[in-house]
Amino acid sequence: MPNRLAQESSPYLLQHAHNPVDWYPWGEEAFTKARAENKPIFLSVGYATCHWCHVMERESFEDAEIASFLNTHFVPIKVDREERPDVDHVYMSALQAMTGAGGWPMNMFLMPDLRPFFGGTYWPPQDRPGMPGFRRVLMGVHNAWQHQQKDVLENAEQLTAFLQGQLKPRAGELPENLHQAALAGLSRAFDPAYGGFGGAPKFPQSPALAYLLSKAWLGDDAAWKHLQLTLSRMAEGGLYDQVGGGFHRYAVDHIWRVPHFEKMLYDNAQLARIYAGASLLGQAGAAERRRYRRIAKETLDYVLREMTGPEGGFYSAQDADSEGVEGKYYVWQEAEIREILGPEAEAALLLFGASETGNWEHTNVLERRIPDEALMQHLGLGPEAFENWVARVRQRLYEARRQRTPPLTDDKVLADWNGLMLRALADAGRWLGEPGYIEAARKNAEFVLKTMYQDGLLRHAWRGGRLQPQAYLSDQAHYGLGLLALFEATGEMEWLEAAYRLAEAILTHFKEPEGSFRDSLDPTLPVKVRDAYDGPYPSGNASAAELLFRLAALYERPDWHQAALSAVQFYAQSLVHNAFGFPALLQAHLVGTQGSELALVTPSELALPVRQWFLPLTTLAFGPPSSLPVLRNRSPGLAYLCRQGACRLPVDNPERLWGELKALYPGTADQRKT
Repeated sequence: MPNRLAQESSPYLLQHAHNPVDWYPWGEEAFTKARAENKPIFLSVGYATCHWCHVMERESFEDAEIASFLNTHFVPIKVDREERPDVDHVYMSALQAMTGAGGWPMNMFLMPDLRPFFGGTYWPPQDRPGMPGFRRVLMGVHNAWQHQQKDVLENAEQLTAFLQGQLKPRAGELPENLHQAALAGLSRAFDPAYGGFGGAPKFPQSPALAYLLSKAWLGDDAAWKHLQLTLSRMAEGGLYDQVGGGFHRYAVDHIWRVPHFEKMLYDNAQLARIYAGASLLGQAGAAERRRYRRIAKETLDYVLREMTGPEGGFYSAQDADSEGVEGKYYVWQEAEIREILGPEAEAALLLFGASETGNWEHTNVLERRIPDEALMQHLGLGPEAFENWVARVRQRLYEARRQRTPPLTDDKVLADWNGLMLRALADAGRWLGEPGYIEAARKNAEFVLKTMYQDGLLRHAWRGGRLQPQAYLSDQAHYGLGLLALFEATGEMEWLEAAYRLAEAILTHFKEPEGSFRDSLDPTLPVKVRDAYDGPYPSGNASAAELLFRLAALYERPDWHQAALSAVQFYAQSLVHNAFGFPALLQAHLVGTQGSELALVTPSELALPVRQWFLPLTTLAFGPPSSLPVLRNRSPGLAYLCRQGACRLPVDNPERLWGELKALYPGTADQRKT
């Protein structure tokens, strides 16, 4: 018999709908039962493409004996962390405070009033060396609840008090050398051989790369070197899907060779935008520009091909597992490649570094470590013929791979992650001159605003016609930045007006009196969710600040600028002591302190060339004088480059405009040759 989760829309919850565990979704029905029966809550949090979540389900949640014990002595609640990031954040913070580590599945035991008192991640059903079994954990917690409830209560009180202090940052003054110190911190963690930060496992750290991209544009040589090496090494390794395009979640080694094969929308959105921007940097050589442009386009094409619904919404993730085996869909045997490609196989094996022995568990994770120039010379092909040959080889392998059993695709649509992809498509579309990307962005915006915007707030999750009621700061902020990018790409005011409404929602619903923004509106959680720490994508606080800074310039709203600045300053102590954890907030600070607005009254012959420039700290405004405050009293055909209301001389051609940009940003390299 299916349990209550059969009525949910989340693919992750539906995966557990036929467990013998009597799961409840997060909500008042479960909370009331726990209070009425004085039972602890067993909260299990995961997501649809989580490998160890699948393992624990098979081993424990399908076990009739374990399920019976859970159902008798606990109130079991199952949560999709991607649908309820606020629930995940609070209890992950608790788990990390208790154990010093975290991960998924996250399994927490809560008081009936939702305060946590014990938890862990994956537990096997039976004891293993160094790891207690889930049966033992359940019996231990039950015995403590029956016989040591006073101790359990004290533990919950202490942990909750600690969380309340931990999640309340301390404001302060931002030092003048903030960005210099931040870059020094990034440099200390940088891998000078393979790029990226730290050792294995190695994550893309997209918010940090986006910050380096802006600093490189400003002329910082160290930022460019870090960015250049990281982007090149990631694109060469198995982290990048050399056949189908797109990036896997992270590398299990430090050389980007063997990935954890899961693919996430947020990684691909951010990295596509970063590669597209890097392809326009003046410091990049011709070969680098071609490579970065290719990676950006292949990544976006992958998302449009495999991660986009017919309505225009972008799906959340693709699993690492296929037929129960991680990576099975993506790896190759040498013999397979020879059979598929025939006479071209020998060259393709060189291209992808594949061999009979393999490079991972007797199989091949495809890489492209040999420089294109060397392979072109070896094959006797010119650049265009080589690119055509590679495209043909990739297509044949891709078509063969499609015959395999594909990984599960989590097809729910999340507003904040869709905002990241909307921004990537709109920006890459105008930077790279690809109108198809802009059209895909437009279709997404039409769908999301029509389907997911309700009662003045953009709601977080939609799937199969069902919209969930939750709305988060990150939804308004990330999607607002995406809408702003779509306006910059098209000049269509409806997108800017929608971004303005989301900014108003941020200030109305999420602004806290002391200066920051709260992430969630849920009053039932034991602590207020408020955080600017960047995970794999920028925090809601950072993106809200950037959105307000940019819109304040276009609408001449100094109060919005001050609200954004207060939000950055609220985390001053965090930025000073751990800048590595807050690169998106550093990026927002750059926009707030060094940002500019470029106003063009239409019609203007400057609109097309300007849209194809990479100007990461400049917000574009197009339209008639009556359409925006920043365009009032401006003359048609002229471009006005301004910073917080102070404008440089208006110009009427690209050459003079670039001169004004160079005067405002002296370190930036000329990119117009691209």
